[in-house]
Amino acid sequence: MSSENSDPRPAPTLWGPATGIGSLPGTDPAEALRTVVGELPGFAHLPELPGRGAGADLLGRSAALLVDLSFDLTPAGWRLVPRAGIDQQRAEEFLARDLDVLHDVADGWTGPFKVQAAGPWTLAAGLERTRGDRAVTDPGARRDLGQSLAEGLAAHVAEVQARVPGAEIVVQLDEPSVPAVIIGGLPTASGFGKLAAIPEDVVEQELAAVVRALPRPVVVHCCARRMPLGLFRAAGAAGLSFDLSLVQDLDAVGEAVEAGVHLLAGVVPGTDTSLPAPKASASRVQAWWRELGFAAEQLPQAVTLTPSCGLAGATPGYARTAMRHVREAAKYLLPE
Repeated sequence: MSSENSDPRPAPTLWGPATGIGSLPGTDPAEALRTVVGELPGFAHLPELPGRGAGADLLGRSAALLVDLSFDLTPAGWRLVPRAGIDQQRAEEFLARDLDVLHDVADGWTGPFKVQAAGPWTLAAGLERTRGDRAVTDPGARRDLGQSLAEGLAAHVAEVQARVPGAEIVVQLDEPSVPAVIIGGLPTASGFGKLAAIPEDVVEQELAAVVRALPRPVVVHCCARRMPLGLFRAAGAAGLSFDLSLVQDLDAVGEAVEAGVHLLAGVVPGTDTSLPAPKASASRVQAWWRELGFAAEQLPQAVTLTPSCGLAGATPGYARTAMRHVREAAKYLLPE
């Protein structure tokens, strides 16, 4: 099931040469957004700050977008519940604060701008139902979560657009759990067994339902091993975001490029390390592009450089350096 030539939603006129994955260290949303806007002026994003605590993490923050579904934090993790609790209120307050900061810091922004949330499979894999089993095991619960997430994300996009009218918004769905879902690698609630694998066609169809329901181009991000890039493309993703060092299926990458799908290639680690010169990172990407068999002049328009994964586990200094690195490396991809 591929929608690569039938999606009516406009793609960004310019994806931008470099961007971030989403998460950053720290707890101050205004400082984080100022850093992103300053270091990634061609393609900024709304930062996620899990260091603020429960409700600012990927699952809690994404659950805060859900419409007509309530959740709470238990000793075992996030759980769907009949009535909203204080943890849901905290998660919603974090999101509201980020929107206020967006208006204050990014007023006047024009060009591509990205927002992120857990995708439907990662959300279903991470949220428990009331009786304690993972929502991913129940097709009805997955359907409800997917529909609620799509509705909530569409409203979130509208709120971001209202505060930054010049932004060309891209939605990133983070799906790190999908490889485990399709190979049967998710642990049961007890931790003593594994959940049954879910067929790839089911994963594709349910992801596609969410992608189709969103009003903006969708990037699917996965920095896990064995990320199913072909499945993500077939589900309608306009962009694929991945750790370049983990990509093994070059045929899937080539098919995505030929279909006009944009690539967001992670080229620097998400945690502190010594980085090469930006030109060296660019040379690595150029060599990879040649291996794919595409013309060099296509590269700058087809690929955006990013860190390999989120930067929440990095020091603030490294996070800033990593964003600057991908921005500078992207300059070397331009034809001379």
